[in-house]
Amino acid sequence: MGCYVTQDGLRRSSIEEEIKQLENKKKRLIQEQKEQERKDRTNRLCKRMGFIEKLLPGTIPLTEEQFKTFVEQTIATDHSRRILDGLTAQTAQKGGADGGAAQG
Repeated sequence: MGCYVTQDGLRRSSIEEEIKQLENKKKRLIQEQKEQERKDRTNRLCKRMGFIEKLLPGTIPLTEEQFKTFVEQTIATDHSRRILDGLTAQTAQKGGADGGAAQG
């Protein structure tokens, strides 16, 4: 009895190898996307905190607890939420008008 490989067997093996390669590529792309999202978030947080410290340098020496209290009592108010709701509604309208391009 000789050992031989059929054409179908080669094709199946080739397809299975291609599937493995595509699955690995998908995993790698997902990891790259997650890494980019983390970098974008870090960049956004740094820019926004820098802006707050520039506008309100008195917040720099505050402890984390003091800063949290400051934010809760000044920024996290009903008035601020109404302004934010208006801004996010504007952003959503712009995204709908240009096919969602603003949604990143």
